[in-house]
Amino acid sequence: MSSHTMEGFASFTLAIILLFLGKLIIGRSELLKRYSIPEPVIGGFLCAALVGLSYYFLNFELSFDLRSRDVLLLYFFGAIGLQTDIRTLINGGKPLAILLTLAAVFIVLQNLVGISVASLFGMDPKAGLLVGSISLVGGVGTALAWSPTFVESFNITNALEIGVAANTVGLISACLIGGPIARYLIIKNKIIAQQEESLDIGVVHDNEQSTMIDSYALLWAWLWLNVAIMLGYLFDKLLQSVEFQLPMFVSCLMAGILIGNCRNLIMKKEEAYPGAKMGIAVISDLSLGMFLTMALMGLQIWELQGLVTFISSVMFCQILLSICFTLFVVFRLMGKDYEATVISAGFGGITLGSTATAIVNMSSVAKQYGAAHRAFIIVPLVCGFFIDIVNALVIRFFVGL
Repeated sequence: MSSHTMEGFASFTLAIILLFLGKLIIGRSELLKRYSIPEPVIGGFLCAALVGLSYYFLNFELSFDLRSRDVLLLYFFGAIGLQTDIRTLINGGKPLAILLTLAAVFIVLQNLVGISVASLFGMDPKAGLLVGSISLVGGVGTALAWSPTFVESFNITNALEIGVAANTVGLISACLIGGPIARYLIIKNKIIAQQEESLDIGVVHDNEQSTMIDSYALLWAWLWLNVAIMLGYLFDKLLQSVEFQLPMFVSCLMAGILIGNCRNLIMKKEEAYPGAKMGIAVISDLSLGMFLTMALMGLQIWELQGLVTFISSVMFCQILLSICFTLFVVFRLMGKDYEATVISAGFGGITLGSTATAIVNMSSVAKQYGAAHRAFIIVPLVCGFFIDIVNALVIRFFVGL
């Protein structure tokens, strides 16, 4: 088996090409556009599939240096913060609490499903946690953190492989179910979308001309984003000094909210950053698209080998649970309106993929139907901050049983 790692600049350039490919295919496919399939999914998954084929048939393992991916996520969340009105955040208090409660309930159900399927396969029931909230809600980072415990305490020697495999399937599935869920809810409930051009991320599909911005506006946008990220780094250091750990992107989100609202208090809204609002929307759209493209192109599909039957069975159950819970619980309790529809599109990302997956699903729906400002505040806060705390507590409870 020969192997090669593509260095960072080349990997980044390849991601640009793959995102172009996704945009081209989505733009020419009414079916994919109708169901709000995210543009990064096409190119990113195609790359992962080709890399997997080369592994199996050419005995060649290709990997990518994806360190720049994390910086893109900071730009994205900084942009979300800059465009957040604090009044929207305050009004989102009750919906945020409801969504967090629903996510907490789902985490328990998800782990019960994992434990049940693992028991049916004659495995240690604790292994079900690895195909539950550890890898699906928590992601690869949580799987990496918990796998030594499962190896040492429960003798589950392939704990990491199980977690990574489940996360791989969950990430791909989460990208594919959000748009169709939103379309189903809009048609079934005759929901009228909020048809306005000012989106939190990107631009609407039928108004691509609005992306025409001058260099001055783009430079303003770039400056505000860099300032938000710098302040986010400072917040992160201050939190670490008091031993309070948060994902870096949450610090950048909070920094963006602070800067954006202080800026609007000092200057008139239209003078705060001349023309930069569209620039921020475009930069955040590209950053999110590039992040997810790089996340998908870096998937190592061959890690599923030896676990196909178990992973397929348990993930079928988890995906079905996520869809049913979203349609019959999340949508109804979040208000049964357009905002609830967009949140529902992102719920699969919360429960099966990652924060970025949730947001890219919501972004695809917003581009198709219209803005949902409150949803773009509530979901990142639930995904990036509160859910990690709840998930850690639930995992510890189940591990201790």
